[in-house]
Amino acid sequence: MDGRQLSWSKRVRGLLLGLTLGDAVGTSPSGLPASSPLRAGVSSQLAAFTTEGLIRASVRFAHKGICHPPTVVWHACCRWAYLQGIEPELMREQWGPGSSHSWPDGWLARVPALAQRRGSAPATVTALKESAPGTAEHPTTTSAGHHAVTTTLPGAALVSWKDGGFSLDLVRELAAQTHGSPEAHEAAAVAAAVAVHFIDRGELDQLPDVVANASMSADVVDTACRAWSAGRETPGSGVLLARLAPHATALAALSGSLYVLASFPEPEQLTHALTLASQSHRRAAVTPLAGALLGARHGADALPVDLVSRSELAWVMDTLARDLALELSEGPGGSEYSPPTDPSWWSRYPGW
Repeated sequence: MDGRQLSWSKRVRGLLLGLTLGDAVGTSPSGLPASSPLRAGVSSQLAAFTTEGLIRASVRFAHKGICHPPTVVWHACCRWAYLQGIEPELMREQWGPGSSHSWPDGWLARVPALAQRRGSAPATVTALKESAPGTAEHPTTTSAGHHAVTTTLPGAALVSWKDGGFSLDLVRELAAQTHGSPEAHEAAAVAAAVAVHFIDRGELDQLPDVVANASMSADVVDTACRAWSAGRETPGSGVLLARLAPHATALAALSGSLYVLASFPEPEQLTHALTLASQSHRRAAVTPLAGALLGARHGADALPVDLVSRSELAWVMDTLARDLALELSEGPGGSEYSPPTDPSWWSRYPGW
């Protein structure tokens, strides 16, 4: 990798590590624990499978020459559902025949923590029980829930990759597969745009323009910009955070996260930021996104070692981020016309 790609990789690693740190804090009964392990929640599980799906989509494109990334991510979410015991017969009947090995395939399906129930994701589960994913035109749910943002946020990595050719519409399409509310699609797009801005090493004072250019929804833009301004003018207020994120919706998660980010934007303030996010009445919605955006802004190396070392899925998320960077920059699995440089890549990320 060249210098630009290394910088990109550090910030994508920060994005995923920050997400799982925030998720662990948000699902902990006591907020940010002083010394105990940080157990991942369902937001981390879903984000992990989204990232794996994006890697497998790239592998498929290299070998098949055609690919629709949201469909590959949908398959990844179905593997998560199978591990969770959600309609397992339906999932195996739908996907098992396509695999040349035992299904669910790929290394991620063998991570024990991803098969454990770690919270609820009702809209995602409802959508996965359908025979096909939802779209903006034909939704399968009406949900505006916060998982529309956290599940799709890894898509920001592809949007930020300069040679990928992806836009924020990828994130909107990913969100629409499980969440039917247009507001949720736009909130997901804005969150991804902010992440892309930070991955590209953008400046804080440019953020209102980033938000305004990311969404066609005046309500979403206004809510996000008001939250950002509130954090700059009145930082660190738990009362104000509660007012900005009163519900567990995608837009409330975005609003609360931007307030936290504006309140504590510096790398030495990361612990303060997570502590503030954990005080939200809807902390399971706010903390994963806040952690992810802070991680994207500062990069993996700036995250508190004490917290990362206690994070249950830190190794999993870091491996996925590194492998995504490797797949996009070098394609170790080869292609239709070239042999792999890593013979195990296809078994790790089958691209069928």
